[in-house]
Amino acid sequence: MFGRMMNNYYYGKSGKGDFRKEDLPENRRELFRDTLRTRLSALCRLNLMYMVVWLPAMVVMLMFFTNTVSALNTVFAAQDGTLKQAVEESAGEEDALNYTDEQIAEMAKYNPKDLVDSSLLRMLLILIPCIAITGPATAGVSYVVRNWARDEHAFIWTDFKDAVKENWKQALVISAITAVIPILVYLGWTFYGQMSVNQPLMAVPQMLVVLVGIFWALSVTYFYPLLVTYDLKIKDVLRNGLLLGVARLPMSTGVRLLHCVPVLIGFALCYFWSPIYGSLILFGYYFLIGFALSRFVTASYTNAVFDRFLNPRIEGAKVNQGLHTDSGDEEDEEDGDTD
Repeated sequence: MFGRMMNNYYYGKSGKGDFRKEDLPENRRELFRDTLRTRLSALCRLNLMYMVVWLPAMVVMLMFFTNTVSALNTVFAAQDGTLKQAVEESAGEEDALNYTDEQIAEMAKYNPKDLVDSSLLRMLLILIPCIAITGPATAGVSYVVRNWARDEHAFIWTDFKDAVKENWKQALVISAITAVIPILVYLGWTFYGQMSVNQPLMAVPQMLVVLVGIFWALSVTYFYPLLVTYDLKIKDVLRNGLLLGVARLPMSTGVRLLHCVPVLIGFALCYFWSPIYGSLILFGYYFLIGFALSRFVTASYTNAVFDRFLNPRIEGAKVNQGLHTDSGDEEDEEDGDTD
């Protein structure tokens, strides 16, 4: 019953193509533009379903960000004396600041860097289970947007559910590693950074740890599309994803940086305008379409990469789906002559 209800809500135009063969896009840019325009409202509906698994991570990051900013402001106020003045001015009021002189003196001695480091470490630890649970849903979304990026039909709920059911174990492995990588990189950077103060050679493993995190961040672009497109074991998914991430390093970096643009804009709004309103705008973007749009961009890019490097090597694999090709027209003419 629940499945039918979801399918009725997330129902698409089954068996109906968006383009006639003669109107198919000539290149990838046109294909992305046309499919995005066609699927924009569907991406919003898909995002509402997908963001549920990302909600815990979003709440954790939002709470730690606002708490850290508030704590830093308090420490800075204690150091420049404005906190003590604020306590004295609020004396007798109902919402008076409740800080003693001893507490203010202790806060004035606190190093802001230590405050940020401790908050960041706690956040990364709490985020491990929050990110680890997103893998199966990411596999389901990756399958749906992969079809849309090819101008193929996909039912939002039914195809999502089937892709999750088929790939959830391998997807959990990928998301679990993705969840652990940030804290390992952070601990490695901190540990070797402290050692490099007295032993400069320790800067080498420090940079290697960072490179591991960077290469994983670039390669994760390919993991889920590989998982839902090809019948591969998890070790082959990871190996091929890492190879593509390195082989396509400039483009992989560009796609990853593109995904960071909304976050950077949100941080800029928090810094130059208001932490609360900046965070709410960023949260609203990801609530409305952010997660699904990011996956759609990834699918459009990885479809092109697979068509160039993988599909020509696989017997019977289709290439340039959704694009107008002369070979396709010639085959249609031959079929018409035969008929």
